[in-house]
Amino acid sequence: MIQAVIFDWAGTTVDYGCFAPLDVFLEVFKKRGIEVTHAEAREPMGMLKWDHIDTMLKMERIQELWRAKYGRLPEKKDVDMLYADFEPMLFSILKNYVTPIPGVLELVARLRAAGIKIGSTTGYTAEMMAVVAPAAKKLGYWPDSMVTPSEMPAGRPLPWMCYQNAINLDVHPMKHIIKVGDTTSDVKEAVAAGTWAVGVIKGGSELGMTEKEVLECDHDELADRMEVVTKRFKAAGADYVIDTIGELDSLIPKINLRLAQKER
Repeated sequence: MIQAVIFDWAGTTVDYGCFAPLDVFLEVFKKRGIEVTHAEAREPMGMLKWDHIDTMLKMERIQELWRAKYGRLPEKKDVDMLYADFEPMLFSILKNYVTPIPGVLELVARLRAAGIKIGSTTGYTAEMMAVVAPAAKKLGYWPDSMVTPSEMPAGRPLPWMCYQNAINLDVHPMKHIIKVGDTTSDVKEAVAAGTWAVGVIKGGSELGMTEKEVLECDHDELADRMEVVTKRFKAAGADYVIDTIGELDSLIPKINLRLAQKER
């Protein structure tokens, strides 16, 4: 039986659309004379933020822009420089991006009533989560276990944060855990850890839309965009893809049946 769910934070449980880090990534590159796109800034979302910047600087188009601006390819010192700008800017706005995504509080209450433990992983550092977690708790959301990449040898897509959650929650083997998130990094983390991998579309970074944009979007256009995200999640190894986070517990009976049939 499923005994625990490990949630991502931004874009999964709080910050609809995962806009806090996006806006800062765009700004720190712009400050250095490099105009990056929303798609480029979102592609590594879910990773430790230093790793996220490093990944962006390895993108071919951004490398060429950097070469044109500075006469050389970006180096580690440039990642450090951009991150030094990124961190204080993110800290200054984080408290404004902690509102639970619709359906989260009700879902967590149902899971806890069913005896299922709540874990969490994130691309935020421990210092960032020291801002996010208490503010989210005041609004009604808190997990039983919270692990950040600061505490581990590395962040996503490696499985260490999931393993530490399993230790904290005293749940094993890993097939008794669902990991849910809004990025391909979340899905890859789940696959690496041996948990059930679930991708959530609405409210997430892969879709990258505000709640208002989702509600007002043409039905067919939204369906097309969501299909693109579904394919990305599946390609990353997702076992299931759900439209909204509130649907997650509807998967548990299906997964329990698969476990009873000795799957995974």
